[in-house]
Amino acid sequence: MKSEADGRGGANPFALLSADGATRARRGRLTLPHGTVETPAFMPVGTAATIKAMLPRDVRETGAEMVLANTYHLAIQPGETLVERLGGLHRFMGFSGPILTDSGGFQVFSLPGREVSEEGVRFRYEVSGERVLLTPERSMEIQQALGADVAMVFDECIPFPAERSYAAASVERTIRWAERCLAAHARAGQHLFGIVQGGVYEDLRARCARALSALPFSGLAIGGVSVGEGLENLKKVVGFTEPHLPAPRVRYLMGVGLPEDILESIERGMDIFDCIIPTRFGRGGTLFTTRGRIRIDSRRFRRDAFPIDPSCDCHACAGFTRAYLHHLFQARELLGVMLASIHNLRFYQRLMAGARRAIEERNYSAWKEQFLGAYLSNARK
Repeated sequence: MKSEADGRGGANPFALLSADGATRARRGRLTLPHGTVETPAFMPVGTAATIKAMLPRDVRETGAEMVLANTYHLAIQPGETLVERLGGLHRFMGFSGPILTDSGGFQVFSLPGREVSEEGVRFRYEVSGERVLLTPERSMEIQQALGADVAMVFDECIPFPAERSYAAASVERTIRWAERCLAAHARAGQHLFGIVQGGVYEDLRARCARALSALPFSGLAIGGVSVGEGLENLKKVVGFTEPHLPAPRVRYLMGVGLPEDILESIERGMDIFDCIIPTRFGRGGTLFTTRGRIRIDSRRFRRDAFPIDPSCDCHACAGFTRAYLHHLFQARELLGVMLASIHNLRFYQRLMAGARRAIEERNYSAWKEQFLGAYLSNARK
């Protein structure tokens, strides 16, 4: 199925395979230069061109088909010119599958002392303190040099809460910046996604979504929904924005997150997700199971001979006990962090596979409720 407007990377890379029927959940396939991605899909976050404490081989073995790398951080260290000289981001980080690079917008707008103008954003690099200007054109220059399969437009990510007047002006700026990104983007084979902003304001989200849908982006993202607004506002924003996104193009919900957030967003028609939560939580000793989250450093696991999650088929669950993971975290051994990260990413990939099956069987809502009933049961105790 082709979109009414193909992206700069060529033909529409997304094929819509099936729909749930009772909800807006969709099953699709994203075909990119370095491989295919079955959707709904979750992308692990490799900020500095690495998924922390994991080999690329281990990332692929969890079932992850696509990862995210960070434009802002890679431009600082080691610099996009060096990455390009060494063969591009895929070769540099040793990951052969599809890669998406964000634009740097979220990172820049979280920095203190930034100055936003029509030209772009002035700020100080965190490492060197150098005063720099990041523009839509400069973001495209960096991402094209990195050579990921998907680049993102440079947008303004506003905080929550934000005054309506500021959000309205920001939406217009984001649309103009998106047009500048399109004009500057020329890398053959690299797809470019637009980003819908607008805070929690329904009409502003609709305005931004309609304007970006009229432009030849390969996919569209909803941004600015992981800045502290909470699950209820997340559901509202996704719910009233999604109808304005063209069905033939892939929908990407940026920076989301928790399993319950992802499942609610799949039900509202979103296709791909990314977040640091599974690996960051893993490094801190919080592990995801089908019966909820557990803290593996808790004393109650000191003699526990069961795997992290008896239903899981990951390397950590197949070969080790909770008692051993507890010991590794108590001893501050790196292997504990590695096994926890492997397990959490595998949990997320199994969750996505379950969602895809449920959509194919046109049973998504019942499957979601059954999963969340078990997963959230411990939280209710």
